[in-house]
Amino acid sequence: MVPAPPLALYIHWPFCVAKCPYCDFNSHVRATVDQDAWRRALLADLAYEASLLPGRVLGSIFFGGGTPSLMPPATIAALIDAAAGHWTFAPDIEISMEANPNSAEAARFAQAAAAGVNRLSLGLQALDDAALRFLGRAHDVREGLAALDAAQHCVDRVSIDLIYARPGQSLTAWEDELRRALAFGTDHLSLYQLTIEPGTRFETDVRRGNFTPADPDHAADLYELTQAITLAARRPAYEISNHAAPGQESRHNLAYWRYADYAGVGPGAHGRRSGIATVRHKKPENWLTALARNGHGLSEERDLAPAERAGEALMMGLRLTEGLDLTDLAARTGAPRDALVDDAAVARLIAGGLLRRAGERLAVTPAGMLLLDGILAEIVAI
Repeated sequence: MVPAPPLALYIHWPFCVAKCPYCDFNSHVRATVDQDAWRRALLADLAYEASLLPGRVLGSIFFGGGTPSLMPPATIAALIDAAAGHWTFAPDIEISMEANPNSAEAARFAQAAAAGVNRLSLGLQALDDAALRFLGRAHDVREGLAALDAAQHCVDRVSIDLIYARPGQSLTAWEDELRRALAFGTDHLSLYQLTIEPGTRFETDVRRGNFTPADPDHAADLYELTQAITLAARRPAYEISNHAAPGQESRHNLAYWRYADYAGVGPGAHGRRSGIATVRHKKPENWLTALARNGHGLSEERDLAPAERAGEALMMGLRLTEGLDLTDLAARTGAPRDALVDDAAVARLIAGGLLRRAGERLAVTPAGMLLLDGILAEIVAI
């Protein structure tokens, strides 16, 4: 029997110093946080989830948020130690933590590394002070670069996040900013176009006419420029917004996109446990109440039918440059192979240069990534 792929673990820390105007993640601002209570609660939620996924090899841990670099290092260490007690760690386990570049948080990087974190994902977001103010960030460029230097001295693997297609950003300005970022020497970059998400302050600002988002054609030009520059710098895209040197891809995120099992603990965390989708209460107080009442923070557990699993796996896997194998997908999800995709639509998009196919492996071309949502709507038949 083929062994199950390594399990991934996601731990959500929901608190931030302030809510960024573009952010639609499950993040909350609280005047005080009872750190001891939160450590106990996260450990209990983790223990519950681990009891339902026994005997697995753990390939990655990801501390996300919110701002998990605000977590006390003792909490990070306790959660890593607990995970090691619940599962067998892969020899090359990846333990990532998202971090903001504020000075107070940067000082904790060495402590996080001592606790077991071996990869930091740093939210620089921009290399321009005016842009950082527009994005509502609590750091300036000087502080961000100091944090990057600290991160690179603490762990071997550092990723940086940047947001582009900001209002008024020219091709030349983005090229200069991206080339500067590539010169920092990190092996992974997450490069996101600014999108106006429902329920965010930016959505309100756009509706009121406070600013105009980038024109879609200009955004497409920025995207194509990004692909060309990162490819030349040997940091090609391996997912629509993620770029890495070969072998430095985020193993944790690859587990999502390859549709492996992952345990999600903490407020609002999602998980996928052997064909069951799990969702935890989003509001921190509701999650704590549910945990005290039930021994876990779950708000929903739902069996996924084979067709739903296959549809999700297609939508995730086609975000990757590598694409996916249709026969393998059918075997893993239990869905009929001949019902996965609309073969006529696939053939038409291959002829148009938007898809490529080698045997049973189907992938979206670089040109197709610009139109990914439309392509998925057209070809996913299940």
